[in-house]
Amino acid sequence: MLSVPVYNTAGEKVGDESIDEALLGGELNAALLKQAVVMYHANQRQGTVKTKARGEVHGSGRKLYRQKGTGRARMGNARTPIRRGGGHAFAKVPRDFRQTMPLKMRRMARNQAVLAKIQGEAVLIIDELKIDAPKTKPFAAMLSAIDANRGCVFATNGIDNNVHKSGRNIPRTEITDVAALNAYQILSRRKLVFTREAFARFKELAGSAGAARE
Repeated sequence: MLSVPVYNTAGEKVGDESIDEALLGGELNAALLKQAVVMYHANQRQGTVKTKARGEVHGSGRKLYRQKGTGRARMGNARTPIRRGGGHAFAKVPRDFRQTMPLKMRRMARNQAVLAKIQGEAVLIIDELKIDAPKTKPFAAMLSAIDANRGCVFATNGIDNNVHKSGRNIPRTEITDVAALNAYQILSRRKLVFTREAFARFKELAGSAGAARE
């Protein structure tokens, strides 16, 4: 069993929560994590670059002058790539860089990312987080108290508007629903922070993924 520390909003440790590493895939699979990160990076590429080839630029296709007898270098039409205003020799065209992974692999990659963070002692749980109104200052103070102010993913159970609005403008801090977590998001930040309810929900999600594998 793996142990995850529980802190209050003042940064004081108040207990531990346990999770079975078998729910997270057991042994760490670095190749799966690499594949997931490459996929998320590839899917962020726009691929909208475009330049014109010699067949797409404006201009006549007539040979500029005869091949021989002028004393000058031979020359084709005005759209040749070696002339100013001509087309590109190897024109760039729009491309789709998207990659896909099966749903079960994406879920396992998410679980493996959490396992990697737990093994690196970069996961913690916040106990009794209550925000009645959006306030950035107390939320930032709480992140500083738990040493998560240099970058973290803060997972809540469902969409909590007060939490989201309190932390959305803090640099390197992402507020997300625990059901929407993905491997790249987890690995790209220094720490992963759950609320108690979110951690309980994550264990349910990890357990359902394990049952589906069996």
